Amino acid sequence: MPAAKGFLAMAMQASEIERLIKEAIPDAEVRIEDLRGDGDHYAAYVSSAEFTGKSRVQQHQMVYAALQGRMGGELHALALQTAAPENG
Repeated sequence: MPAAKGFLAMAMQASEIERLIKEAIPDAEVRIEDLRGDGDHYAAYVSSAEFTGKSRVQQHQMVYAALQGRMGGELHALALQTAAPENG
């Protein structure tokens, strides 16, 4: 039975988001927060040495690529923060 306006679409689990990111960016530290408790609106905090020397846009593109086209489908909204680890 087709989903009516997407309401029956399967939500994406935080663990699946984390798994996809870590598969694409193995050294990533990933924290996922479900903003509404609906499995549809998340905040992701991703830190990786692979982000060093890359612009914020390039870092975000890496994360979105890791999600393999799920943005806008299974994953409706993702507030994304990325960073390269600080050497200290």
